[in-house]
Amino acid sequence: MRDSNLDLRVIRTKTAIRNALVELIEEKSFDAITVKDITTKANINRGTFYAHYQDKFDLMTKCQEEIMYEFSSIAKQRLPEVIADLGSNPSPTMPFILITSILEFLNENSDFMKAVLSPKGDLSFQTKLKDFMWKTLFEDTNGALINKENLLVPSQYLTSYMASAHIGVIQQWLNNGQKETPEEIARILSTIAVHGPFYAAGLKK
Repeated sequence: MRDSNLDLRVIRTKTAIRNALVELIEEKSFDAITVKDITTKANINRGTFYAHYQDKFDLMTKCQEEIMYEFSSIAKQRLPEVIADLGSNPSPTMPFILITSILEFLNENSDFMKAVLSPKGDLSFQTKLKDFMWKTLFEDTNGALINKENLLVPSQYLTSYMASAHIGVIQQWLNNGQKETPEEIARILSTIAVHGPFYAAGLKK
């Protein structure tokens, strides 16, 4: 029982610290935040903070690692379904399941994602997201989504284009307050990813 209560206290403390980090990023930017700012906002003492994190950079890293771990778990679960559905005639439903699952997770963690992806957040996180997309597309242990031998353009440019496009749409969605459902945004992304922006713009039938 004591261990259970201790675990709950740790979870509450880490949640309070993470929430404080998000609020402070919105108020003053990550670069300007101090540990004192975080402990004051979270209503904890410095000893409690240092029991879990070395500094604000360690806090940010661990928060991002939790996000990336969930991304990887979703990819491992959903990617085999996407690969199984791949055929000679692409359809917007191909990556829909995978994208929807990721967007549902982002929706649940929208405050943190909006803060960390903002100009006041941590720009290096976008690089981590691009690396995640690279591994998902070309190096996943469950099977690569894209065969490099079939590429018409260099893989690094394709990945950069796709990652930047997806991140841009996600940022727009978060900044707009998630007015669309994860399914609606997933359908938009799937349509653009499968058929291209000219098709989505109505310029190509």
